[in-house]
Amino acid sequence: MNILEFNPVCLEIFCKPPVILNGQAVLPKATYKRGDTVCTKSGWTPAPACIETICDPPHIPNGVYRPELSKYRVQDKITYDCKKGFIPEIRGTDATCTRDGWVPSPRCTRKPCNYPVIKHGRLYNSYSGYFPADVNQQFFYYCDQYFVSPSQRSWDYLTCTTEGWSPEEPCLRQCIFNYLENGHTPHREEKYLQGETVRVHCYEGYSLQNDQNTMTCTESGWSPPPRCIRVKTCSKYNITIENGFLSESTSMYPLNKQTEYKCKSGYVTADGKTSGLITCLQNGWSSQPVCISKYLSTSYFVFQSPIMKRTTFWGISSRRSCRSSENCSTSTSSHHYFLDSQGKCGPPPPIDNGDITSLLQSVYPPGMSVEYQCQACYELQGNRNLVCQNGEWSEPPKCLEACVISEETMRKHHIQLRWKPDTKLYFKTEDNIEFMCQHGYHPVTPQHTFRTTCLEGKVVYPSCGKNID
Repeated sequence: MNILEFNPVCLEIFCKPPVILNGQAVLPKATYKRGDTVCTKSGWTPAPACIETICDPPHIPNGVYRPELSKYRVQDKITYDCKKGFIPEIRGTDATCTRDGWVPSPRCTRKPCNYPVIKHGRLYNSYSGYFPADVNQQFFYYCDQYFVSPSQRSWDYLTCTTEGWSPEEPCLRQCIFNYLENGHTPHREEKYLQGETVRVHCYEGYSLQNDQNTMTCTESGWSPPPRCIRVKTCSKYNITIENGFLSESTSMYPLNKQTEYKCKSGYVTADGKTSGLITCLQNGWSSQPVCISKYLSTSYFVFQSPIMKRTTFWGISSRRSCRSSENCSTSTSSHHYFLDSQGKCGPPPPIDNGDITSLLQSVYPPGMSVEYQCQACYELQGNRNLVCQNGEWSEPPKCLEACVISEETMRKHHIQLRWKPDTKLYFKTEDNIEFMCQHGYHPVTPQHTFRTTCLEGKVVYPSCGKNID
């Protein structure tokens, strides 16, 4: 039997350089052998190709980033911020997309609490080696005089949280309400925290500073201070309405309050109505109400010269042109009739420290009014408007002298004004003035002398003596 004898031969497999999508071969050769890992009998397996490197949107717990895209290419950048209570794990807030992912890795870590600065308070111990503090760490602290913790204790715990130190304001002002000058004092001591407000009730004719009725506890104490000061009011007893009356039963009227007056039966106002309005102004009532017989109503129109007077008598009208008080000519539409000189007034009476606001005349017709004003630092008491009626002027007002507080006298007596917000050194008559001793001094005169009243320019000062150590 013939045996076919031959020697097997292995043929070497060669691959041509591959075509790589979006890439190229490194160290290209003319041919590649099987041992080149990817060169196989069937050719390049798997077929070499380059795919685009992308980064998915980053996941940053407790942080936000921008811009927000569905995917990021190599070299794309983001900027991120950490939420309150967290800070970047490494310095900087930028990250770049690379073949290896985001570099540096964007992460937020809890923010530690630095040494606290406590306004109006301090830590019990320095704790210098404990800071920055970790979340949930607690430290004892205490507040200065007149200040308390939000729980109204003089000491409390300060806690490091993810939001920072808690409480944010460790020490708040505590205001005590136990006295209201010229007002209704509470039955028992009341305590309020900084930012809280209390409504107060002043006596009639008094109000808090700037006409307020509430006080707010502030960092520096009560604002305004617990002191009711006399406010401008008008009294129904300071005005006399001949043949008329105020229709309201109220005796005192606050500033800018408008009230109605009525004339008695058979009488009307100067403009022919049965009632009118007057207003309480800073210097008294706005005008003097006049009620005259409805059978004879008179109006005056005052110019520099002449004085024009118009009289109505049951529809019979007359007009006079007066060049002087005694030289008048009259023309009427039906009858020759005019009032005679009865009921006229001479010059209005002078007052101390005040004068009238208009030019002085020798004669004033009935119903004419003049206005008074006081000199600077004097307060007008009474009705500032005088009216000529039946040949006589109504009661003139008074100008009351103010009390000027002497700084030199206060220094000699070692005292100062009690309420720091007061920058004025003058007070009106009947204003209450409170003093206190300067630092390092004690009262020498009785305690009641430290609360005095201005009486027409006069004030009695208390005295203090130096403390003895």
